[in-house]
Amino acid sequence: QVQLVESGGGLVQPGGSLRLSCAASGFAFSMNAMKWYRQTPGKERELVASISRGGGTTVYSDSVKGRFTISRDNAKNMLYLQMNSLKPEDTAVYYCTVRRNDMDYWGKGTLVTVSS
Repeated sequence: QVQLVESGGGLVQPGGSLRLSCAASGFAFSMNAMKWYRQTPGKERELVASISRGGGTTVYSDSVKGRFTISRDNAKNMLYLQMNSLKPEDTAVYYCTVRRNDMDYWGKGTLVTVSS
């Protein structure tokens, strides 16, 4: 079965950096585009970044463009999100997702808190 396990979240000061990881299993990782979403209580879930199967095409939300970088290692079945210049408004639970056979699969998420 599809499994997505996020890690790397934590508490960081404004201006700091974190690298999130997502370990994928149970499907052909290299054959699927992947996405990172985030959600804060009381707000709608936000698509942060997406990456094509081979990693050659990436798309970012305006709120993170220029600060976040999505990448993947298909040999290791890993998805990453490098987050730089973090702001308090980046505080959220971050999820990696994959869509297969018209179904969306989600990990349990990892909490990122940006605070001084």
